Amino acid sequence: CWPSQRWVMTVVWSCECFWLRTPLQVKYENQRKILQTLTSHLEELGIDVQKPGGLCCPLRPVVPSPVVNGYRNKSTFSVNQGPDGNPKTVGLYVGTGRGQNIVCVKADHMENIPAKHKHVAQCYEEFIRRSPLDPCILFHKGGHWRELVVRTTSHGHTMAIVTFHPQELGQEALATQKALLKEFFTCGPGAVCALTSLYFQESTMTRCSHEQSPFQLLHGEPHIFEEVLGLKFRISPDAFFQVNTGGAEVLYQAVRELSQAGGDTILLDICCGTGTIGLSLAHQVSKIIGIEAVEKATEDASWNAAFNGISNCEFHTGKAEAVLPQLLSSWEDARPLVAVVNPSRAGLHYRVVRAIRNCKSIRRLLYISCKPEGEAMRNFLELCCPPDPGKKLAGEPFVPTLAVPFDMFPHTVHCELVLLFIR
Repeated sequence: CWPSQRWVMTVVWSCECFWLRTPLQVKYENQRKILQTLTSHLEELGIDVQKPGGLCCPLRPVVPSPVVNGYRNKSTFSVNQGPDGNPKTVGLYVGTGRGQNIVCVKADHMENIPAKHKHVAQCYEEFIRRSPLDPCILFHKGGHWRELVVRTTSHGHTMAIVTFHPQELGQEALATQKALLKEFFTCGPGAVCALTSLYFQESTMTRCSHEQSPFQLLHGEPHIFEEVLGLKFRISPDAFFQVNTGGAEVLYQAVRELSQAGGDTILLDICCGTGTIGLSLAHQVSKIIGIEAVEKATEDASWNAAFNGISNCEFHTGKAEAVLPQLLSSWEDARPLVAVVNPSRAGLHYRVVRAIRNCKSIRRLLYISCKPEGEAMRNFLELCCPPDPGKKLAGEPFVPTLAVPFDMFPHTVHCELVLLFIR
């Protein structure tokens, strides 16, 4: 028999509480453990940072995401054998290479991926299943069709990027495959996706930058556009942009406050991507200096500044470990200098940390990390350790003063952690 309506309502309410409250509590405890680890490591270095609660600095509650379901603006879908054995399955990996039990499952059940992304992935699967070419599951075993990246914006723009291993195909054969892909998504069954941009990349590596293997525009516009905090941003295929747009707005507003940047401040935006953080603070500071390794992202950042009428910005293309030391080596500007770093999971190169430590003008640093328990932890210790002539860390150490986690990734155990360091 059917349960009572009250029982059903209780279960629904309990499920809502589990998804909307319990995950934040779990995430808070995870971030607390990360700070406890940092505290222990700092004490091992002889640094007395113990605060009430056993942490090296206060930890604020997790700031919730304004959107919980379907929030991702970028999804990456792999091609591999599905549970039914079909090698042309487009979805997400389950299993491990070491266990030799990897299968690719469709993303239909994923609450954080929007329906539009799933629809494009479904159409791509239909296309490659029609194709006589094999998927490229292992490079040395041949095959061609590889992963799919889908990016969307609140403006309704959709960009699809297909990665293809050329193997031994000649230019004529490659042109044929590109034409078939374009026809499918513009005139065939894939036309329902209404793509703003369709890109094709010939890649012989796991990941290729535009410089290593150019993104080839097969159809539509070269860029898609998004708005954050009233500013319009142009996005290229491989440019970094926070995966949760609504969450990014909350994060950037907090960065504004924590930076305490005034009208005479210079903001150093390291790993700036398309310039979102710096440009969102440009109106309240004297100058923005951005550094980004991806050339197309730097081009986007410069375009974004010009389009939004922001003239107090300059963006440098290159790896931060090459650009920053040179930039700061002769720094003589008397204006306050605040640094914001938002590196990848790999963290900052040691030369970047050393340049920051040795620049006396940087008294305030905001470190934004999506994986603070990883390589970022090494950076935290390098920033805070006593001066070490052997490692050329001559500058005064930083002190962690506040940690603020943001739920940028609902339906996962991960957070974006902002750590404020001062000296």
